[in-house]
Amino acid sequence: MRPQIVLFGDSITEQSFRSGGWGAALADTYSRKADIVLRGYGGYTSRLALFLLQYLFPLGSTKPPVATTVFFGANDAALAGRTSERQHVPVEEYKENLRRIVHHLKECSSTMLVVLVTPPPVDEEGRMQYAKSLYGEKAMELPERTNEMAGVYARQCVELARELGLPSINLWSKMQETEGWQKKFLSDGLHLTAEGNAVVYQEVERVLREAWLPASEMPNDFPHHSLIDWKHPEKTFQQQCI
Repeated sequence: MRPQIVLFGDSITEQSFRSGGWGAALADTYSRKADIVLRGYGGYTSRLALFLLQYLFPLGSTKPPVATTVFFGANDAALAGRTSERQHVPVEEYKENLRRIVHHLKECSSTMLVVLVTPPPVDEEGRMQYAKSLYGEKAMELPERTNEMAGVYARQCVELARELGLPSINLWSKMQETEGWQKKFLSDGLHLTAEGNAVVYQEVERVLREAWLPASEMPNDFPHHSLIDWKHPEKTFQQQCI
């Protein structure tokens, strides 16, 4: 009955239904208009995402999502030779993986709105503080991620969206427009604060609205209570099904 909007990504997506999360805010905006479906996988990269496609977005589905956000890169950009090396995906492969994801989604539905979201910026000092809180003196002196490298991956994401004619959200650039973004938007140098979640929500909602999915113009799945014939409610619902 309701169309589905899928949020596909890593931990920043997985955590988006927490209190103050950007996914929860979208679910509220699209209440009774569309189902916001969470498909976030903490620690996953674009390489691992490829293994999920056939299960999450099966070809031949009679009701594919009307829109999907693709939000990977924060883990791909982990540096080789550092503590998160196992997550590192070379940037050329990252871009190709995103291309393959988009190709599969469009094969599911040629009309599906696919939105590419770049990784956010990285607060390297915040990442170091977080590592020390976990490992103490055993924490590496060099950060496992850098903001510069996150920007390299962000640019490839935006470039691919341009090549494919898709909308994109450049979080890496957007967040850095605000002074003090490091602590304002990031809780541990990488994941989002409530304010960071608000930025993602505003950008995703804007893209959906400017495309063809504005919540304000989408019908409710059933009549508002003020429109129900309370003496003969069956009449209202019979008309709804015609």
